Amino acid sequence: MLLAICATAIVIVVLLSEVAIPALHTWNQRRRARRARPHAGEMEGYDPGRERRAEQRARALLRSCVNDEEWEMYRDLGFLRVWGGLNDGPGDLRAAGGAPYAYLVYPHKPIVAFLPQTRELLAEYCVRFPDETRPYGSAMLPDSDDVLAKWMALTGDERRLLRSANLHLPGRQVDPDQVRRDLWRLTQWEQERMRRAARELGAPAPSAGDES
Repeated sequence: MLLAICATAIVIVVLLSEVAIPALHTWNQRRRARRARPHAGEMEGYDPGRERRAEQRARALLRSCVNDEEWEMYRDLGFLRVWGGLNDGPGDLRAAGGAPYAYLVYPHKPIVAFLPQTRELLAEYCVRFPDETRPYGSAMLPDSDDVLAKWMALTGDERRLLRSANLHLPGRQVDPDQVRRDLWRLTQWEQERMRRAARELGAPAPSAGDES
């Protein structure tokens, strides 16, 4: 009798395990999936194309604010050059002999000051313009909005921007070799632009030896 009861109990346990284990596995998978998903409140109104459209609007706004050369520069090269306007140079770094200086403005990177004549890098100025209006996602502005904010700050009140920025020596956050390659690309881009303009006007195109 006892042996029959034990055998029956074993059969019941085996049958229950065949049913319960798959059910438990399924429940555990669903629980993990719920944890991985954001809460319903965070996803309410989420639009996967929002970031792309935001950048498209930002590019349109940037294009409406800068001149044709600056827009084409950003469109083709991915950065802007902004000429400095201070007599004593940017910050505490004076441009020797009053030489003109300029900035390279990248999206979401420090502003890099340099001397165009020698391509000497002067400093990095770290500034941020967070987007505090977004209910979810990254707090960063779209790339083109970030470039426009820096452009407006430099052209509107350069001295104030430099005072509020974190000043670092070149190479702190932006690779100096990459900056020099970008300056070379900018030189090539400007020469090609001049040659194209000369062809359109029917005038002799400038030669490579005209580079200053």
